[in-house]
Amino acid sequence: MVGNSGSGKTTMAAGLASALSIPHLELDSVFHQSGWQPLEREEFRRRVADFTAGPAWVVDGNYSTVRDIVWSRADTVIWLDLPRHQVMRQLARRTLRRMATGEELWNGNRERWQNLTRFDPEQSILVWAWTRHRVYRSRYEAAQHDPANAHLAFIRVRSPGQAAALLRGARAG
Repeated sequence: MVGNSGSGKTTMAAGLASALSIPHLELDSVFHQSGWQPLEREEFRRRVADFTAGPAWVVDGNYSTVRDIVWSRADTVIWLDLPRHQVMRQLARRTLRRMATGEELWNGNRERWQNLTRFDPEQSILVWAWTRHRVYRSRYEAAQHDPANAHLAFIRVRSPGQAAALLRGARAG
């Protein structure tokens, strides 16, 4: 499951994994250690390789560091490619809710109020999503036409309605 931050990757991946009764891994939960410190590259790759060694799974995230592992073992890539305005609206609501409630994300990390005023994509999830939208679109358009990915079925989801229909189909069997 790939797509911009705020597109619904984790929600969709968790729903799909539940419908199929298979495990789900959110790459952010592995990569972002306490204090927002990144997990060392080789350890990150090892953990993802261990998880994807199983017969069936759902992984969500855009990490190029592990894409070769995940995609070589996958049969399908679901790309959540919602319009930028939709992603930004969803992400702003989610981020503000997380800030207001103090919700823990992964490994003790929480969204920070001061990040709302920062323009550095590494510090602000909103700026990250705004600046990465075209990057992800270009990346996954190219990937679905790359002969190296011929073993993968690409499903491009362009609306919340399409995402809901995909989940309903998975639940139906």
